[in-house]
Amino acid sequence: MSRYDFASDNTAPAAPEAMAALAAANHGFAPGYGDDGVTAQAADLVRAFLDADVEVRFLASGTAANALCLAALCRPFEAVLAHAHVLTDETGAPGFFGHGLGLVGLAGASGRIEPGALRAALDAPEVSHRQSPAALSLTNATEYGTVYSAEALSVLVGAARAGGLGVHLDGARLANAAAAGFDPKALGGLGVDLVVVGGTKAGMPPAEAVAIFEPALARRFDARLKQAGQLPSKGRFYAAPFVGMLQDGALLRHAAHANAMARRLAGRCPFPVRHPVEANGVFVEMDEPALRRLTDRGWAAYRFLDGTVRFMCSWATAAGAVDALAEDLRAIV
Repeated sequence: MSRYDFASDNTAPAAPEAMAALAAANHGFAPGYGDDGVTAQAADLVRAFLDADVEVRFLASGTAANALCLAALCRPFEAVLAHAHVLTDETGAPGFFGHGLGLVGLAGASGRIEPGALRAALDAPEVSHRQSPAALSLTNATEYGTVYSAEALSVLVGAARAGGLGVHLDGARLANAAAAGFDPKALGGLGVDLVVVGGTKAGMPPAEAVAIFEPALARRFDARLKQAGQLPSKGRFYAAPFVGMLQDGALLRHAAHANAMARRLAGRCPFPVRHPVEANGVFVEMDEPALRRLTDRGWAAYRFLDGTVRFMCSWATAAGAVDALAEDLRAIV
């Protein structure tokens, strides 16, 4: 039977703090569609986490959260500039929810957009035969386990704003970025419009939060969610895990642990590590025969977009599991 400890951070169980809050919310009757006290408390905790006066909505899916945010920023004949998940792993969801909006990839090492690549896209002439950009989508921590500093984000967001673009931040692993030193409270001063605060990969059952920084985008956002099947009637059950994870700092504690386990694995890995280990992912160079030997030993591991083999650590990753994997990696070199 395969071990999925490092296949992804979404293969881990939910953290006890999240499950305790979920159980606590499961008492009595409450208004539906997010008008309950649990949702109000969770929204306040997200606002405190970001130190921003934002509208907050809770969804079941990161794919839907990202796609609906981008649909709010783009018209169907416009495009999103991005370097990551929305380009390769959302099965066209941004275009579906955005009624045809386009996606344009930008280059950059280890998942971080190169400012020059953004500038070139912004400087491209607008013609009626292609979708011109209306939004920039950023990811922190990135798909390759690296973390943008506030200063690096400021450069990109400032260029996008100067070009008239809206800005979305995919924070599926924002907790890991925060544990690595990025301050989520900096987002309010950067000029982002919409931020997805990830819950699922951070140790919650299916739960994501959308923070709406730009007030104009909040108008009819609930109708957008309802049409997309993302305005759950029992909304408190999507909000409750955020209460458990945010009220006493568990979100950052668990993210710091996941990051530490990634550093531990990188330090013991006999294969070359291709990308900086700044969050909870380790990406190694490994040929196909070696990967088969590893999977034959029972570890589930996958080849990533750039050809590396990815190992993701989570809140539940044990040091003993890291050492066991490292021992098997040494055995197959």
